[in-house]
Amino acid sequence: MKQIKLLAQYYVNLLVKLGIVRFSMLLALALIALAVVVQVTITLVLNGSVHDNDILRFVIFGLLITPWAVYFLSVVVDQLEKSRQHLTTFIEKLEEMRFRDMELNRQLTYNVEQLNQEIEERKRAEVARKAAILSLKKEVHRREKAQLELAEQTALLRSFIDASPDLIYYRNEKGKFSGCNKAMEDLTGKRESELVGLTPWDIYSKDIASKVVETDQQVFDNNVSLTYEQWLIYSDGQKAYFELRKLPFYSQDGFRLGLVGFGREITERKRYQDELEKVNQDKIAFISTISHELRTPLNGIVGLSRMLLDTRLSCEQSDYLRTIHVSAITLGNIFNDIIDLDKYDRSKLELVSQPIDLLDFMTEIENISGLMAEQQGLRFSLDKITLFPPSVMLDATRLRQILWNLVGNAVKFTKQGIVNVVARCNVKDNIAHLQFDVGDSGIGIPLEEQNKIFAMYYQVQQEENNLHAVGTGIGLAVSRKLARLMGGDIVVDSKVGEGSTFTVTLGVPLSEPSKDIGIIIVEQIPLKILLVEDIELNITVTVDLLEGLGHTVIVARCGKKALEILPTTYFDLLLLDIQLPDMTGFDIVKVLRDGNVSLPPLVALTANVIKDKTEYIARGMDDAISKPISVSAVVDVIERLVMQCHFSKEQTVVLGQKRLNNNLYATLLDLEMLSSYVDIVGPVPVYKSIIMFEKLMPEYLQILGSNVIAKDQRSIASKAHQIKSAACSIGLKHIQKVAQKAQSPDLPAWWENITDWVDEIQASYSHDLGVLKQWLNEYKK
Repeated sequence: MKQIKLLAQYYVNLLVKLGIVRFSMLLALALIALAVVVQVTITLVLNGSVHDNDILRFVIFGLLITPWAVYFLSVVVDQLEKSRQHLTTFIEKLEEMRFRDMELNRQLTYNVEQLNQEIEERKRAEVARKAAILSLKKEVHRREKAQLELAEQTALLRSFIDASPDLIYYRNEKGKFSGCNKAMEDLTGKRESELVGLTPWDIYSKDIASKVVETDQQVFDNNVSLTYEQWLIYSDGQKAYFELRKLPFYSQDGFRLGLVGFGREITERKRYQDELEKVNQDKIAFISTISHELRTPLNGIVGLSRMLLDTRLSCEQSDYLRTIHVSAITLGNIFNDIIDLDKYDRSKLELVSQPIDLLDFMTEIENISGLMAEQQGLRFSLDKITLFPPSVMLDATRLRQILWNLVGNAVKFTKQGIVNVVARCNVKDNIAHLQFDVGDSGIGIPLEEQNKIFAMYYQVQQEENNLHAVGTGIGLAVSRKLARLMGGDIVVDSKVGEGSTFTVTLGVPLSEPSKDIGIIIVEQIPLKILLVEDIELNITVTVDLLEGLGHTVIVARCGKKALEILPTTYFDLLLLDIQLPDMTGFDIVKVLRDGNVSLPPLVALTANVIKDKTEYIARGMDDAISKPISVSAVVDVIERLVMQCHFSKEQTVVLGQKRLNNNLYATLLDLEMLSSYVDIVGPVPVYKSIIMFEKLMPEYLQILGSNVIAKDQRSIASKAHQIKSAACSIGLKHIQKVAQKAQSPDLPAWWENITDWVDEIQASYSHDLGVLKQWLNEYKK
């Protein structure tokens, strides 16, 4: 059955492939041939033979009947095949449609399921949305509350910042202001909104802005805070001294946003510091005064004993006189210790190095130290165990002070025995390394005390030796300070009961030996000299010395007497003591310099040790000499100052022409200007100008005072010029003159006097205004 289906399918396929006509013809021929074969076979079987007619009949019959039958059969088969194909196609489509329906059904089912899920999710989302809205409402309420609290805190913080008297400001990386507080607004005269975006160059003067920008850059470059002090100027011109602190600030992610600055006004502290400095200066003046009072008789002793040593004396008198002379010098060194103590406190100890002959220096030390030891019944020796260069550069006074102090201590703490100084020198690379070992056979110093003896005011106490330290306790401290200033040091080695050795070491450069050309006194021209001195002993010593040189000396014992003598007498030289009963030597010089007349050389006489003459020259002196004056110092001054000037009697100072009228109005007021002004416009405009002047002066003086504290010379002169102009406009001659001095920094000793001038203006202007009003009232009558 299966083979038949296969043959039938093969039959149909062949029919479709060949077509109905060709297939029919081919099938007909096959059938005809088959029919002929079958007929011939049957005929042969039945008849035993086949005739050509039979074969032809069979063929003709087959040709007539078979094609039609085959064709018909083929058409039927073809139609059936097409029907089958259509049916197959239809079935396939039905199958496809059924499959599509199944897919659609599955998709519909899936969509329904998804829709149900989405409906459930939407229900849940709606519930979540309602919950989120409720939560959001609560969050909004919380944030609104937090914002209100933050706004309140911000306002409170802002009020705190604005209430702060300190400057607070912010600047970005480009140096532009980002914000500030009220104090900064007051300083700059600009509101915060106006400051934002501006740089320090837009706000401050050039010199202030340059420092502000420089410190800003230091903060940015180093990423560290910075504190410094600086003068700043308010918008009204008043200066204030601020302590400024700057530090970088960052965002939460560590990005630097700029810097924040704080500024605290410390003008009062600065004023206090200046007052403290003035107190220190007063202390210096007090110490100088005390030193002067003590030195005055001492200088007389030194001078007279030195002069007596040049006369014929017996050996015993000469020994006694040398003892007096050395004792006076030693006492003078104690005074130097007192002065050096003050300088030590202010760290202003100074050195003046000069070429000295070491051998002569040590001979001097040996002679004086020998006398000191001899007075205590001790033996003294100075041993030079190495060769010494002929000359070195050092401050001989300071080294002498160190060695005398050490020898003095050795003598003081040695009851019997010897005091010995061993000197060594090692020259290397043009540096002389000096060493002085000052040893004694005294009581010694306990080991636990040896680290303390160089402390200021410390004194060793040894009850077992019944010996208490005497003196100030400052000698060793100052001596070590001096040694270290000279590049050396002092150390001690001591054992109780065996004595002590203090070793001084320092290195000093070599120098060329000085050539002493001597002083040819006989060739000096006799001069007429005015000596302004009040101490009889000093007068005696100085007059004897000057007259011994062939000069004529006139003495004035006070400043007033000197000012009376000068206009009437010609002098070649004026020697001025600094401390006088009625005024100082500087006061006399000021009066003379203000006279605008030719003057002889003005030389100060001072009991203080002169290290620097700058101060004396700055205050109007031509030179300065320490007392007791020496022949070399006087000759040097005469050679340098007097011999270079040629005065004549026609150049005599006439101070009488500069004396002021005693009339109060003429002294304080410009009467000529005021009289002509009132005659033209009347007194009313003057009164109005006076009222305006009274309103302006407090502000002027406040700003002037701040400039003085700031030591701003240019601003002081500028503000003083304004005061002078204002005073000139209403005829305040006295105030005008003082302000003229205050606005002239080129005047001698301007810095030293500016505070006094400002104080004088402040103290006098109200009084002078009262005098002006009184004059106006009288003039109207």
